[in-house]
Amino acid sequence: MKDFLSISDLTPEAYDDILTLAARMKRQRSAGIPHPYLAGKNLGMIFEKASTRTRISFDVGMHELGGYALYLNSKDTQLGRGETVPDTARVMSRFLQGVIMRTYKHETITEFAKYASIPVINALSDKEHPCQIMADSLTLKEKFGELDGLRIAWIGDGNNVANSLIMASVQTGMEIAVSTPKGYEPDQGAVNFAKENGGKVVFYDNPVDAVTDAHAIYTDTWISMGEEDIKDEKLKDFVGYQLNMDLLKKAADDAIVLHCLPAHRGEEITDEVIDSMQSGVWDQAENRLHAQKAVLVRLMNNEL
Repeated sequence: MKDFLSISDLTPEAYDDILTLAARMKRQRSAGIPHPYLAGKNLGMIFEKASTRTRISFDVGMHELGGYALYLNSKDTQLGRGETVPDTARVMSRFLQGVIMRTYKHETITEFAKYASIPVINALSDKEHPCQIMADSLTLKEKFGELDGLRIAWIGDGNNVANSLIMASVQTGMEIAVSTPKGYEPDQGAVNFAKENGGKVVFYDNPVDAVTDAHAIYTDTWISMGEEDIKDEKLKDFVGYQLNMDLLKKAADDAIVLHCLPAHRGEEITDEVIDSMQSGVWDQAENRLHAQKAVLVRLMNNEL
C-alpha cells in the first residue's frame, strides 16, 4: 500500500495491524518510552480546510515519531495561484517523504497521489474521512475488545465520515445501522463497496430503530464547512434526528456515544449526552493521534 486515500485501501489484516500498532505506541507514549520510528522523515500537510484535531494530531504525531511536519494552507503554495496538482505532486515528492491532504474535493487527493512518488494520506475530503474511522475503531476496540459483531448506529447526515464508517464494516465485521433524513443518505458507492465485499449496512427511516441494541451511537454536525448559507433549511430537515438522552436510552446499556467534532451542541447532540458518562468523544479525539501515527509509520517506514 503506497497511499491511504480510502478505507477501501486496507485489507482486514492491514486494518488490524494499524490498530495493533496504534495501541502499542499509545502505551509507549503513556509510559514515556520514545518511539522515533520516522526520525529524519518530513511530512507535508496541505490544508484547504480549517482544522483543529487533524492538524494538531498529525503535527504532534510526527514530532513524537522523530520527524518534521510542514504545514501548508492553500495560500502558502503555488496551488493557490494556478499551479497544477500533478506539477505540485512531482515537486513535493523531491522534498518530502509523505504528504497529508485535507481538501474539499476527493479528486484533488486522488490526482495528487497519482503523480506523487511518496505516500499520500487523505486527512479529509468531501467523500471520505478514513483517518477518523481508524481512530474510532481504536476507541471501540479499547471499549469492547473486538470490533467483529458490534452494532454501530449512525444518526444524522450521511456525510464523508458515514461513508468511511460504512466501508469499514468490510474490514471489521461491524454492523452499521444508518438513519438519515431523505435526501441526506450516504454515498451509494460506499454502500455498494460494503455490500459487495461482505460488509454489513442496514438502513432505517426511524432513528429509534437504528439505535436499538446498538453498542455505539455516532453522529456528526449537520452543517459542514461551506454549508452555512443553507443552515436554516438543513436544521428543518433534521428535526427528529438529534442525539439526546431519550434516544440514547434505546441503545445497549453499555453503549457509548461518538462524535468526530466539532459539535454543534443543541443541534445534532445535546450537552447532556456529549458530557455524559457514556460519552467516548474525548477518547475518540485523542485516538486520532495514535491511529494516525500508526498510519504514518506503516506508509513511511518500510523497515519496521
